[in-house]
Amino acid sequence: MDAPPELVTGVLPAVVSIEASIKPGHPSAGALGTERRSTGVIVDTGGYLLTVNYVVLGAYFFGIGLQDGRRFQGQLVAQDFSSGLAVLKIPPQDLPAVRLGSSMDILLGQPVFVAAATGPVERRIADGVIGYLGEFDTHWEFMLPKVIGLTIQNPGFGGAPVFDLAGRVVGIASFSLPEVTRATIAIPVERYQLNRTELLEFGQVVSRPVRAWIGAHLQPVERGVLVAAVVPGGPAEAAGVKEGDVIVAVGFCAVETRRDLYEELWKKRAHEKVALKIVREERTIAVDVVAGSCEEFYK
Repeated sequence: MDAPPELVTGVLPAVVSIEASIKPGHPSAGALGTERRSTGVIVDTGGYLLTVNYVVLGAYFFGIGLQDGRRFQGQLVAQDFSSGLAVLKIPPQDLPAVRLGSSMDILLGQPVFVAAATGPVERRIADGVIGYLGEFDTHWEFMLPKVIGLTIQNPGFGGAPVFDLAGRVVGIASFSLPEVTRATIAIPVERYQLNRTELLEFGQVVSRPVRAWIGAHLQPVERGVLVAAVVPGGPAEAAGVKEGDVIVAVGFCAVETRRDLYEELWKKRAHEKVALKIVREERTIAVDVVAGSCEEFYK
């Protein structure tokens, strides 16, 4: 390992395990289950910790485990659907905390390490290098202008902090890419830092308009974007969009890639009408979807 053992030993106490219990009827339960585990990291001695948003969706209970054996009940403070991060809080009782860095200060090929929870007190470390810095989009109506791509798989549960060799957190490991061997996508930590005040005060970023969400899983194809699935009860299903449809335009703008679709879709706001041009069984049809709010749907 490139990281000095004393550096790893110094940051591990701030890495926590999270056990989340979700209401069975919650819209996320079918895909993500009702009992979830993740990693978190304490970023403030006041008890605030960062993790990934998909773990907290619909949760009514959070069990937080520290490496020293202490257990706390956590409280959900904020969710940011745009970044994919969430903030929890535990009682501020003599807590360790990490220092935060920035993805602006890291370079391709730079060594980093991931510290992940694998159980209430068990932690695992993996080291590698930065393999990618750039934009990223995926199928659940999610896109970031910059992510951190690691050449290693997260050795534990999602939400693990990514450290540089100065011991600063530069990102939060969100998920692994099964189609890419030993690769992990991390969310830059400045996505939290830039919005910290609003997240802690209001539970979300209130200065940012709530963008349109149609509730579909989308995959790029040769001409357009394939609807691989629709979210049950979501706006797309309500409008009659079907699995297998191919979206070729939003409004009057043709979309050839998933990025094209997201950029056009997010020019609209929640509860506005979104006009889609769809190819279905070799016929081109128009479908109007009344966009929803992802935040409201999964609250």
